[in-house]
Amino acid sequence: MVYTLVCTLYTLDDPACIQKVKNKLIEASRIYSKDKETLSWLVMQDVKDPRMFKVVERYQEEGSQKYHLANPYQKTFDPWVMPFLAKPIEVLRHEELDTSKDVEIE
Repeated sequence: MVYTLVCTLYTLDDPACIQKVKNKLIEASRIYSKDKETLSWLVMQDVKDPRMFKVVERYQEEGSQKYHLANPYQKTFDPWVMPFLAKPIEVLRHEELDTSKDVEIE
């Protein structure tokens, strides 16, 4: 079952902060996407509120996060990004539904 994290980052109301976080997320995606058992590490910016960013981290299974957490870049990411955020990062955890088989709708 694919294990997915959806993280919300909300920056300070400053165009420079917004751009810095945007660039950091692009860098992070390029690095984390190469981690073992990482299926994808997607970053996006809200179309109406440029201060809001989402990160969708997809792993083969929940235990696959250990490779992400062991990445040396991980130890530098939070300390770097936190001063530019208006509130703590929100993290939601999900297991993707298996859509490979037909289902019966009653």
